[in-house]
Amino acid sequence: MFNYIKEVILSIVKSRFFILAVTFVLLFVVLILRLFKLQIVNGEQYMKDFTMTIKKEKEIPSTRGNIYDRDGELLAYNELAYSVTIVDSGNYNKMAEKNEQLNKIIYDTIKMLEKNGETIVSDFNIIIDNNKLKYSVEGTKLKRFLADIFGYKSIDSLEYNKKLKVDEAKISAPRLFEHLCSKDMYGISDKYSKKDALKILNIRYNMYQNRFKKYVGTTIATQVKEETVALIKENKNELQGVDIEESTIRKYVDSEYFASIIGYTGKVSTEELEELNKEKKTYDMNDVIGKAGIESNMESELQGKKGSETLYVNNVGKVIETAETVDPISGNDVYLSINKNLQIAVYKMLEQKLAGILYNKIINASMDQVNSSNENKSASDLDISIDHVYNALINNNVIDISRFSLENASESEKSLYQSFLTHLDTSLNEINNQLISEAPPSYKDSGTQMQSYISYIESMLKTNEVLLKDSIDTADETYLIWQKEEISFKEYLQYAIAQNWIDISKLKVDSKYADSSEIYTALLAYIQETLREDTGFHKKVYKSLIQNHIVSGVDICMVLYDQCVLDSNDASKTQLASGELDPYTFMKEQIKTLKITPGQLALDPCSGSCVITNPNNGEILAAVSYPGYDNNRLANTVDSAYFSQLNKDLSLPLYNHATQETTAPGSTFKMVTAVAGLTEGKIDPYKEIKDLGKFEKIKPSPECWIYKKGHQTHGSINVSQAIEVSCNYFFYEVGYQLSSVNGTYNQDQGISMLQKYAAMFGLDQYSGIEIPETKPHMSDEYPVTSAIGQGNHTYTTSQLARYVTTVANSGTCYDISLIDKVKDNKGKLVKDYTPKIHSQLDDVSESTWNAVHEGMKLVVNKEHKDIFSDINNTITLAGKTGTAQQITTRANHALFVGYSSQNTPGASPDIAFATRIAFGYSSSNAADFMSDVIRYYYKIADENTLINGEAKTNNTNLGGD
Repeated sequence: MFNYIKEVILSIVKSRFFILAVTFVLLFVVLILRLFKLQIVNGEQYMKDFTMTIKKEKEIPSTRGNIYDRDGELLAYNELAYSVTIVDSGNYNKMAEKNEQLNKIIYDTIKMLEKNGETIVSDFNIIIDNNKLKYSVEGTKLKRFLADIFGYKSIDSLEYNKKLKVDEAKISAPRLFEHLCSKDMYGISDKYSKKDALKILNIRYNMYQNRFKKYVGTTIATQVKEETVALIKENKNELQGVDIEESTIRKYVDSEYFASIIGYTGKVSTEELEELNKEKKTYDMNDVIGKAGIESNMESELQGKKGSETLYVNNVGKVIETAETVDPISGNDVYLSINKNLQIAVYKMLEQKLAGILYNKIINASMDQVNSSNENKSASDLDISIDHVYNALINNNVIDISRFSLENASESEKSLYQSFLTHLDTSLNEINNQLISEAPPSYKDSGTQMQSYISYIESMLKTNEVLLKDSIDTADETYLIWQKEEISFKEYLQYAIAQNWIDISKLKVDSKYADSSEIYTALLAYIQETLREDTGFHKKVYKSLIQNHIVSGVDICMVLYDQCVLDSNDASKTQLASGELDPYTFMKEQIKTLKITPGQLALDPCSGSCVITNPNNGEILAAVSYPGYDNNRLANTVDSAYFSQLNKDLSLPLYNHATQETTAPGSTFKMVTAVAGLTEGKIDPYKEIKDLGKFEKIKPSPECWIYKKGHQTHGSINVSQAIEVSCNYFFYEVGYQLSSVNGTYNQDQGISMLQKYAAMFGLDQYSGIEIPETKPHMSDEYPVTSAIGQGNHTYTTSQLARYVTTVANSGTCYDISLIDKVKDNKGKLVKDYTPKIHSQLDDVSESTWNAVHEGMKLVVNKEHKDIFSDINNTITLAGKTGTAQQITTRANHALFVGYSSQNTPGASPDIAFATRIAFGYSSSNAADFMSDVIRYYYKIADENTLINGEAKTNNTNLGGD
């Protein structure tokens, strides 16, 4: 029995099954032990590691709320779009391997997209301009960009970088580009062109900003076509990490007319993120926020609430499971008080009026002839040379001079470029000869052309921080002589070297051993090298070519066709080329038909503004700033080249001329003085003051505007008549009386009284408008001249609009508002933004208001009746013109304020308005423009007649105030 059992056991042990069974038992034991260690011994730690590294909370952006006008007309909305994105999902052994692979993938994707007609994201703040690397921003925005590049929270942290041997705050665009492309950073090799390298750098930097969320894609291109979507998906295996994502992009309707109000959206900056998260931490670096205008001001309402997804990702960030989703909540919709159609109409009519003023002022004469004749003319009578127009096309970058040197340049462009090269050499030689001359002339004896060059060089040296502005002793005797133009530029530069006002580290000189003569030689070499490559100086050279008629008007006009500024199919092109049409007539026709706009030329005038309110509640019906811009190109991801172009535009389209531009109010201020004089008992509605022409109670003695035109006067007039004819003498006397203390003239008393009443009309504070506004300044000097709107008063058009709104409704001063209401995404009212009352002029009597209103009605019924003749028969209109001089060599600012109502007894005013045409010559131009706005608003004239796409060329040329 025992032997039998033994044999059975041995047979089992020797069998293959036994060996297999033992093997499985051993493996099972090992597995049990491993599971015990994972779950029991180290279970808590592994669970923590799993939660920290694998489980991810992904935010889902909310849909931004829409923006509407007061009648529900859409102004800003979101559009579903496909975007091409990339995530870094590779495994790399070394940084060099990562850079090489990522850069290649990005490059291949970019080329594929561009071949399919797509536009690559270009929101990096370095651009290529005239084949040179330059920053697209400046000032604080540039420092913020540099701080982000170098990893600082504050711009104050920028310092001298020992590794790069450069001040981080002053690093040049080419040097920064070189650093970022280096092996230590993104490793973008020289095999890529500068243009392609910049595109790769743009994407790599954006990926770097997303580095803490590896599974979040970085956008390469937005709003791509469906064909592109298919193409990317077909090539997905070759383009590791590249994918298609659905997203929403911000879109703006009729952007040019509303950009100054609405603003635009963009990626949040470090400083903005810090500020937004002070109250509630809901923003991160990937968020798009309102960057300007209503988009910024109403950010909290428009943004909405983010959703979230719980994701599980592998070790390279690839999503492997979505566990939980919380849907986002759309932002609220904002309704503006603006009337869309009125806003657009006012903008177009303003452009037509600006073009009309230019058309009337441009004459067929040379720059020298016009400059000479203008010396003896008033600021309202200055002419514009046609040569100034040709030069403006180059000076304001309408014509791109960088294209002249390209291989595919037109014959006209090549011809211009050859003339430029010759004149450039001549100009540089002339500059150098004067700077090395043994006896150079003083600045004032250098001639107009050389003075222009020298002034530019001095400015360039300061901008480039070679000539150190902060080191210059402005009380130094030699410096003061230079300011008087009594020494040569050579003497000044040599003296600057001796006084250590020159940063020799910027020059090619051995700073340890160089003497002053060597430094001066190095400075001259620096000037020559810099000017030869400096676009600003090149424009000076082209101006000289035009001024001396080396380049003709035909040459300039033909380039407009070559560069597609004008339609090359235009019949005028052939006529111009053949000589059948002269360039002067041609150019004036382009201006008349708005094919070349005032904003493009940036001559005086090129900008204007108009704010229209409802005087019964303070709502803003229109807030126009001309020229506008396309905020679609700045929203979502900024088009850096376009942003740079806007920043360089001399007509300042990014600057809100309605809320940020300040000038003296001129005679539009006289209603304040009238109310002050009447309320303080210095005058009464019937008291007459005799205009003696020259007000000799103070020295120097100011004169009435009419007296300057031939020693005429307005005679004896009361306050209403003084407003009508804008008699300066009358209001000088009122200002003088307000300054009297016990019969003694006291300037402080007069200023105090004027400021008291100006403040009643809200002119001491911001107007209440919900977009950025420049602070007002009530005059604090010379009460007699301040009484007529001179002194140092400065107000925006929006502030003048609040003031005249208060006049219109007889004493209720509102905080004027752009916002009507806010609704949620289901249409339920969230908040009503009825404007608040700022103050009430309770102490002003009805008789005072009647006198002021009567005077304003006389302005349009009598003084300027030829402008408003057809209007006065239909509605009740009151207004006040104003002319403000800023500088004698430029045209005056033109202003007009007022209000209107239905022509029925006791009717309340329908609208109040303030308009300003900067450097608009005469206040009659502002009044004439506003007359068309009134005709449009009350449908007195046909809309197609008022807005016909042509310059309004009628010349009112009325007397100024």
